[in-house]
Amino acid sequence: MSSDFEGYEQDFAVLTAEITSKIARVPRLPPDEKKQMVANVEKQLEEAKELLEQMDLEVREIPPQSRGMYSNRMRSYKQEMGKLETDFKRSRIAYSDEVRNELLGDDGNSSENQRAHLLDNTERLERSSRRLEAGYQIAVETEQIGQEMLENLSHDREKIQRARERLRETDANLGKSSRILTGMLRRWPVANIDGQVS
Repeated sequence: MSSDFEGYEQDFAVLTAEITSKIARVPRLPPDEKKQMVANVEKQLEEAKELLEQMDLEVREIPPQSRGMYSNRMRSYKQEMGKLETDFKRSRIAYSDEVRNELLGDDGNSSENQRAHLLDNTERLERSSRRLEAGYQIAVETEQIGQEMLENLSHDREKIQRARERLRETDANLGKSSRILTGMLRRWPVANIDGQVS
């Protein structure tokens, strides 16, 4: 299983490196090439999301006691994905403003406030998403801890039941031994005070 996860990790690393490089190049490209590059990055971001989903499915198949390390790695990859999407949104907003300005002959001054407002909203959404993700992760970890506790309680219950069974057997054996001893004492000749056996 871990080999499948590691294979997805390698694919994700290569893909995110390509996306990062392309996002950085978008502002410097001529309009026609920018449009093509934006479409290409959108496609690769979808591929990266699919890889993350595959990795997430692999992690869920790991036994709870071994899942921690992989869960931490998944958190890191999701954060990286969120950063890429934010960077791409900023790049795309700049690209959209540039195209609009070219079409309308706008000097771009009126779009600065809109861009700042959009970026501010985007950052707020990202923060909310991170908080939701953190809450989800805490819920998953709490569920794992609860599952482990239930398993431990189940093992303890089995031990207690076995101990009770052994106690019942011991009690039954003691009762049997007591009855045997009582019977032997009744049959044993008793000496009277004169030393004669009665």
